[in-house]
Amino acid sequence: MIQRIQTVYILIASIVIGLLFALPFAEIAANDKFYLFNIQGILYDGEVVENGLPIMLFVGIILIIHIAAIFMYKKRIRQMRLLVFAILLMLGLFGMFYFFTFYSFKGFEVSFKIAVVFPLIAIILDYLAIRNIGKDEALIRSIDRIR
Repeated sequence: MIQRIQTVYILIASIVIGLLFALPFAEIAANDKFYLFNIQGILYDGEVVENGLPIMLFVGIILIIHIAAIFMYKKRIRQMRLLVFAILLMLGLFGMFYFFTFYSFKGFEVSFKIAVVFPLIAIILDYLAIRNIGKDEALIRSIDRIR
């Protein structure tokens, strides 16, 4: 059923992941210059210094997986597998955040923004959705066993 609590969790997680397209991840101060790190990459005065296409692809794939998981409410096991895969991709996204932030500058300061925490929030919401999907699956199996 689409109106279950796990659908709300997945919907909120997809909204949070979708916000990554609009919000900056960090500000980097290096060599007396201020760089902005967002979905496009690392920018200096609006020009791309490091291309952020891998991060954009990761975030896009994670968002598509969440939207697909919302509409797979009849296939609970597949829905749980998709969410586990999304969690693994979000952990990889954290690695990409670290890589993009720390690999190309020497003698720098990083000021992370709130958007860096959004994948962690989505991971927690996905875990809660997986737990509730598992409870639904157990309930359905127990009802089938009685018949």
